[in-house]
Amino acid sequence: MKDYIYDEQNRLYYTRHGDIYLPELAYSKNDYPPLGKYGMLRKIYLKENFKVQYNLMLMNDTLWPHLLEVDQQAHEMVETMVTQMAKAAGLTEKMKSTDLMRWVGLMNNFKTAAEEFVLREVVYA
Repeated sequence: MKDYIYDEQNRLYYTRHGDIYLPELAYSKNDYPPLGKYGMLRKIYLKENFKVQYNLMLMNDTLWPHLLEVDQQAHEMVETMVTQMAKAAGLTEKMKSTDLMRWVGLMNNFKTAAEEFVLREVVYA
């Protein structure tokens, strides 16, 4: 029996300890920035629905970069969509100063609609 093997399927190295092979796992020392709302939601979604993929990404140190990418992409999409919807509805700074409650209500509706779309298409996809 070999003392050291590499598994192509899960891309992990194993060392023989007695009669069994144990994976060579090490805690990542990368200091990643904290996750935002969408990154955390993606993490929960993967952990609950795709346990094997979640654990492989965690072991291969690809989970956090993936979550950061999803978080950034989702934030950018929400901002872009809200801006486009406000422009299409004709919301202006003048309206903000004259009819604040209507402006706030419309912006909240736009943000909610954009977040629903992003959650469905990016976070939970």
